[in-house]
Amino acid sequence: MTRELDQMNGMPQFPEAYWLGTAELPAFPSLNEDIDTEVAIVGGGMTGLTAAYLLAKEGFKVAVIEAGKILTGTTGHTTAKVTTQHGIIYDELISHFGEEKTRLYYQANHDALTFIKNLVNEKQIQCDFSEEDSYIYTNSSQEIQKLINEVTAYKKLGINGEYLNEVPIEVEAKAAIVIRNQAQFHPLKYLKHLVEEFTKMGGQIYENTTAVDMEEGDQPRITTRDNHKVSCRRMIIASHYPFYDTKGFYFSRMSISRSYCLAVKPEKEFPGGMFINAETPTRSLRSAEMNGEQVIIFGGHEHQTGKEINTHRYYEALEAFARQTYGIKEIPYRWSAQDPTTLDKIPFVGHYSPTTKNIYVATGYRKWGMTNSTNAALLLTDMIVGRKNPYQEVFDPNRFHADPDVKKFLTVNARVAAELVKGKLESPSAQPENLKNDEGATVMVNGKRAGAYRDEDGQLHIVDTTCTHMGCELEWNNGERSWDCPCHGSRFSYEGEVLDGPAETPLKKLSGEA
Repeated sequence: MTRELDQMNGMPQFPEAYWLGTAELPAFPSLNEDIDTEVAIVGGGMTGLTAAYLLAKEGFKVAVIEAGKILTGTTGHTTAKVTTQHGIIYDELISHFGEEKTRLYYQANHDALTFIKNLVNEKQIQCDFSEEDSYIYTNSSQEIQKLINEVTAYKKLGINGEYLNEVPIEVEAKAAIVIRNQAQFHPLKYLKHLVEEFTKMGGQIYENTTAVDMEEGDQPRITTRDNHKVSCRRMIIASHYPFYDTKGFYFSRMSISRSYCLAVKPEKEFPGGMFINAETPTRSLRSAEMNGEQVIIFGGHEHQTGKEINTHRYYEALEAFARQTYGIKEIPYRWSAQDPTTLDKIPFVGHYSPTTKNIYVATGYRKWGMTNSTNAALLLTDMIVGRKNPYQEVFDPNRFHADPDVKKFLTVNARVAAELVKGKLESPSAQPENLKNDEGATVMVNGKRAGAYRDEDGQLHIVDTTCTHMGCELEWNNGERSWDCPCHGSRFSYEGEVLDGPAETPLKKLSGEA
């Protein structure tokens, strides 16, 4: 990918994540034959590869299949905060589930943080790991009471946190809460070590191998897009969004949102720590190092996937915030990511469905994936080995709570139904021949709705904009040059290839200028 800059603001013209641009990852072949293994893992992100490493240590024969390149999905597009401070969450969880279950949620993520810290120290993994305090701050009088309630929840749960009247960074803040002794790192450098250890133990990894179907039973079997079979005794679905969803109905129990990041070489020194604000729009800050020079990672601006066409404005807003706070020498990287959130905000980790005791799933991390994915790997390893795990009930994917699940279930699915109808009624006025270079839009082609993008060289790419998951109509995303689904979050490149699930099948390519 070129490092050309946008003419307007000096940002990279095409998105690229800082983590992917500053780590060298090994390459693996695609699967070109049928294989048999004890544990098959679908998804080569942090969950899948951590679980693979742990299970191989337990003596299992493990194979991982990844639709693209390992660690280039959500794991490669994170802010990489290793923290138990997942926004303002603990007061809310206590009100819904009580102190006991909320304490288990906290403890599971604290254990994950401790696991990462201990592994880095034990193996001397060079991954830019540093202990940092984690802050939530606000400059809004309306949000102060929420912080007071949250720090009260910290005290109930035994969390090492406190209330503050200021923060040590260049932002306006009336109040803040902090959890001490959290951490940050370079996730790809950390996971590269786990991958190397896993393959040394005989573990298999197959890239560019897309799972499209599976069969249940005593010996589950995965079918890939190239019609190869992976037979196993146990299966973990760690594909960010479950690739197989005929029983779990995860698409109806999660919502999908995107957020944005810039890596900025600042004019002023950042003092350390990890920060996020309480109000909207979200502002997240942490530091990293690039060729011996400090960069600040600015993140934020969460929105529902597929609901925004001009997403480039979020990058521009983050740039303005960066310039206002620490100044900008250069913006070497920009990127975005998306994550599913469950109805009750607790991830789904465990048995895929009540009737599939040898198939497991992990999803719904709500943008706090570093500890949640590690906890998922630890929990699923215990379940497969047969060890008792105190967190199994809390994260059970088959749980259901009358409050808040019912209201949110109705709200989410009513929105999906509205989007489905709305998309079918739209009649775009744009025509493909009128598009300028590097411009995309919904258009009319032979009397039907379609999506067109004219690239930098003037070549026109036209696709059917009907999502191959459940038939919703896609919307153009100008910041990422992708077609995004407002119903369940699937994303496709301008050439129609799947970027994010739950969709598995590429879009149909169309031809014609009119």
